[in-house]
Amino acid sequence: MISVRLPKEMEARIEELAKATRRPKSFFVREALASYLEDMEDYYEALKRQNDKERNLISIEELERALDVSTED
Repeated sequence: MISVRLPKEMEARIEELAKATRRPKSFFVREALASYLEDMEDYYEALKRQNDKERNLISIEELERALDVSTED
């Protein structure tokens, strides 16, 4: 269980949204937190991969040849 203090304005916004949608305030807090955590996990995974010295990169031209596609007209 986590207890969080929110700024009054944010709490009021959640309250209004909860009333308008007839959903509990906790629903919106969970949804927002889940989305944020997903974004942060993706961000840190990208950083980890970016800094991986053993990553295997290819150029866009190599990718196009491998897929037999071209972005040129």
